[in-house]
Amino acid sequence: MNAKPEKKAIKKIPRTEMPAQPPMERVRNYFEVALGYTLADAQAEASRCIQCKKPLCRQGCPVEIDIKGFIGQLQKGDLPGAYKVLRDYNSLPAVCGRVCPQETQCEGECILGKKPEKTGGPVAIGRLERFVADTFAAKLAEGDSACIQLTGQAACRMERPELKVACIGGGPASLTVAGYLAALGIKVTVFEALHEVGGVLVYGIPEFRLPKAIVRREIDAMRALGVEFRTNWVGGKAILVQELLDEGYKAVFLGVGAGLPQFMGVPGENNIGVFSANEYLTRVNLGRAYDFPNFDTPIFKADNVAVIGGGNVAMDAARTALRLGAKNVYIVYRRTKGEMPARHEELEHAIEEGVQLQCLCGPLEFIGDENKRLTSIRLQKMCLGEPDASGRCRPMPIEGETSELKVGLAVIAVGTRPNPILLEATPGLKLNKRGYIEADPETGETSIHGVFAGGDIVTGSATVISAMGAGRRAAKEIAKRLLGTDA
Repeated sequence: MNAKPEKKAIKKIPRTEMPAQPPMERVRNYFEVALGYTLADAQAEASRCIQCKKPLCRQGCPVEIDIKGFIGQLQKGDLPGAYKVLRDYNSLPAVCGRVCPQETQCEGECILGKKPEKTGGPVAIGRLERFVADTFAAKLAEGDSACIQLTGQAACRMERPELKVACIGGGPASLTVAGYLAALGIKVTVFEALHEVGGVLVYGIPEFRLPKAIVRREIDAMRALGVEFRTNWVGGKAILVQELLDEGYKAVFLGVGAGLPQFMGVPGENNIGVFSANEYLTRVNLGRAYDFPNFDTPIFKADNVAVIGGGNVAMDAARTALRLGAKNVYIVYRRTKGEMPARHEELEHAIEEGVQLQCLCGPLEFIGDENKRLTSIRLQKMCLGEPDASGRCRPMPIEGETSELKVGLAVIAVGTRPNPILLEATPGLKLNKRGYIEADPETGETSIHGVFAGGDIVTGSATVISAMGAGRRAAKEIAKRLLGTDA
């Protein structure tokens, strides 16, 4: 009897670190913090991938990227091949490489991450995705023939002008739908309420984490495929769903997000100096308030700033306040650091830059002076009790234990709600008890035939990549109906 072949030993090779601006340098500018891999870095990290027969990493990706495939092409030195694999699944690879929570998705499933003490940790999939997208774009701009040939092949698709689809909202979900369908020759028009396309990618995520030139580059690639973008069109006011269907659009996708700020109902929230994260970040990012005097968008500043919340939005707001000149920035969070839902990298970057954590406490009152200007926050001290519906330990107030935090600016980053404008203007659109659109989880179709929805307007606040996953599922169903076969 032949002996079974021994399993190939996996060597312990540490993850390739990504260069970044030094903390005390980057807090004085708005340039991107993470500097990206060099070719040598990317090749070293790609070589760590063992090309599993059954790659679990793909199961962790909401858009089901062939991760093994694109890294395999990178291992061969075939950059256009690696980029093609990415673009076959993802319309925004350079964006996802920067903002996806890879540690809980693709990298969280990587076999090398199961025993990091023996393997060096999971493959840095997000960093490799960013490298491939950025380097492909750079080589395309330089006139690289292989890259030009690939984009030329994409442009030579069969156009089907009689088939047209509308997307209301220009965020990640709609962009995914547009990119997927345009690649099949279907005419897509995206209606965006703001004056720039991108949704949370342009108004929410700061320049130092996601440069807007990257977003514009990805959108320009869709324009080259024939996607039409109409800005300053408010769904439910400037355009109605039924009007689009009457105009001959074969399907309508609703990707309007959930951008209505959520407040806490705490006394003093109407004091001057208390902002929602939506308004604060929109002024800075979309209004370019960080780039004064080139852009003269008013922004509220203070020496001492508190940000309420523990997610990515809270980290973005806190790190933005530092860059706008705050001396002390505090994250006020009801649970501990370990329960914070923010990406690990964003939290660590915030701490490196000097953001101070005020954990196990929550606002009882925003205190103002005689002119209603914020002067401090009265905080309730907490302890952790039994797990709640989210699976995390419930924060419980410690009776009689309070403190006061002196701040002149507070940013509330505790989530968002659905904006009712489009929802109320669309008769027959079924909503759930929380006010979000009900949509089939497999196809994205709503209660109105031919009308689809995905992203935060269906799930509530979630990640960019989860919204893209919903957009991809809806796009596949739309393509199947319009083309009569699986695309």
